[in-house]
Amino acid sequence: MLLENIHPVAAAAFERAGFEVDARSGSLSEDELVAALPGVSVLGIRSNTTVTPAVLEAGKDLLAVGCFCIGTNQVHLDDAAARGLAVFNAPFSNTRSVVELVLGEIVALARRLTEKTQRMHEGVWDKSAKGSHEFRGRTLGIVGYGNIGTQLSNIAEAIGMRVIFFDTSDRLAHGNARRVGTLEELLAEADVVSIHVDGRPGNAGLFGAERFAMMKPGAVFINASRGMVVDDAALRDNILSGHLSGAAIDVFPLEPKAQGDPFESPLRGLDNVILTPHVGGSTQEAQEEIGHFVANKLLGFVGAGSTELSVNLPQVSAPQPHGTFRMGYLHENLPGVLAEINRLLAETGANVIGQSLSTRGEQGYVLTDTDAVLSEDTLSALRRSAQTIWLRSWQL
Repeated sequence: MLLENIHPVAAAAFERAGFEVDARSGSLSEDELVAALPGVSVLGIRSNTTVTPAVLEAGKDLLAVGCFCIGTNQVHLDDAAARGLAVFNAPFSNTRSVVELVLGEIVALARRLTEKTQRMHEGVWDKSAKGSHEFRGRTLGIVGYGNIGTQLSNIAEAIGMRVIFFDTSDRLAHGNARRVGTLEELLAEADVVSIHVDGRPGNAGLFGAERFAMMKPGAVFINASRGMVVDDAALRDNILSGHLSGAAIDVFPLEPKAQGDPFESPLRGLDNVILTPHVGGSTQEAQEEIGHFVANKLLGFVGAGSTELSVNLPQVSAPQPHGTFRMGYLHENLPGVLAEINRLLAETGANVIGQSLSTRGEQGYVLTDTDAVLSEDTLSALRRSAQTIWLRSWQL
């Protein structure tokens, strides 16, 4: 089941692999997902569908969840891991698209294009340089220096901006960008503040009245990360007071569930605020790349046992098939599991062609290739082990 207008290349990839695909344009509520999941082995979502423990409990046939976007905070990852469900996302595929949107917004707000174009549509010729600036030489403050933040840093610097950044993790500065020690220091210095943090609970409410008051008078604020990071009512107050000269917001605390649904925000109606419907990564190029990337990760897991780049299970890259038989074994991370596996294999006379083990927290995962098909009795013996979460096998 693929929800929220996931690019058709994903459906095509699953169909080529023999899956029946139910592709839907909108998201589903918790109750709707609970009703729809029986018989579904792979669920594909974007950012507007929440996969709760109740949803996971209902997904008795579910093997994996694919987030066809950057974030995974819409999935209860710990509960998915406890049930042995792999979750994959696309951490890099739409980076460029988000960066280009942010750069375009910086130009538009610096030149007050939102106001100029609106007046032209109203038939008013307002040829004035008042409030219009070049961005060359201005300071861009990036909050969150991950994949998007670093690429934004590189391009902004290339077109003439000074770049400073703040991140709670130790990040290597790109080019001439300068790390600052505190968020408060960044806010006091930056002419443009652009937010690129993830959806962890600690980031909720990161920007409210107190933080906006710390920003440089006349600065511009951009949020293309997570809606829950910003108090939009406080942002409205700072726009109306003139403390901030403009803003561009792509994500919101509450977003409509489906195309064409009504949109409400305290930021509506402000002519120096750009509002976009969560389209930072929504370019044809990015969505097609995400469709390819996440679908291939899901198919690699279901079809060959690879957990490479899973965000919640131990990561094991499935080698090219060699041998006759492959076994994937997810288990509790306890001493002696690998020894037990190899003892059982030795008793059957099967030769191990390749074996990979990885652990993550309380779980371990082993992929084993053998030169002979393992008997159901051997597999059943492992399935009965107290530490077993699941065991799957493939003919190579």
